[in-house]
Amino acid sequence: MKLHKGEYLIQHILAVVYGLAFIWIGIAHFKEPQKFVEIIPAFLPFPLFLAYLSGAMEIGGGLAIIYPETRVLAGRFLALFLIGVYPANLYMWTNDVAFNGTTFTTSQHIMRLVAQLVLIVLALFLSGDLNLGENSA
Repeated sequence: MKLHKGEYLIQHILAVVYGLAFIWIGIAHFKEPQKFVEIIPAFLPFPLFLAYLSGAMEIGGGLAIIYPETRVLAGRFLALFLIGVYPANLYMWTNDVAFNGTTFTTSQHIMRLVAQLVLIVLALFLSGDLNLGENSA
């Protein structure tokens, strides 16, 4: 699908905002790793390493989605990444684990799940794998 100038600009602005959000949260993994360590499921080894690794992946994915040349792969990577880290959110929910001192209600966990799904859809849209508003026919 070929984007018109206006559509391309909107997609690029969305990619920049989306990417910057990932970069920001990725940096937080390095500045305050303990709050991320606490939500890593107990059965996974090396939680501090995993917190740093996921932070680095978020920074890399955020940078890559901003650039049109790497956006397709970055969108696919971030969609898979978001699916891969959801078990930490599920672990928080099922074990009543606090994040940064705050325990979420069931409604907040559901909103977080919906947000995760929206982020996955946006990643696939930015990659070009999901054409919102376009008929398949």
